[in-house]
Amino acid sequence: MLIREAVVDDAAVISQLLADLDYPTSELEVAGRIFSMAVNPDSHLLVAEEQGQALGFISLHFIPQIALAGEFCRISYLCVSSHSRGGGIGQQLVNEAERLSLARGCDRLEVHSHTRRVRAHQFYERAGYEDSPKYLIKKLNEVG
Repeated sequence: MLIREAVVDDAAVISQLLADLDYPTSELEVAGRIFSMAVNPDSHLLVAEEQGQALGFISLHFIPQIALAGEFCRISYLCVSSHSRGGGIGQQLVNEAERLSLARGCDRLEVHSHTRRVRAHQFYERAGYEDSPKYLIKKLNEVG
């Protein structure tokens, strides 16, 4: 298993994986976002690849803290193809995220996962993540 930084050529498979998560996004939009993340030192988009085929990805964002030393890292998306789930790929991606976060001086890694994603919650709990139940959101495109 190879875990590497995503490249624009990964846009098609990442677009399909996002659709599997109920986030339909065009390949062209994903390609632009891959490029934006690649030039942003506060983000990583990692792909898990086996025999030249991308099987999953994780996107990370490093955020400075004003009240505490260091930063924290947020997993914004983690997806493994449906035919590859249960094979340890997701855990390997999370392990790499944790390694990068520690190397960067982060004091924690966090992820937000919708309540309907019960299997994802079980995965994160097995990986040692604790429930932090309060998460508020305001969609800016709906502001009147």
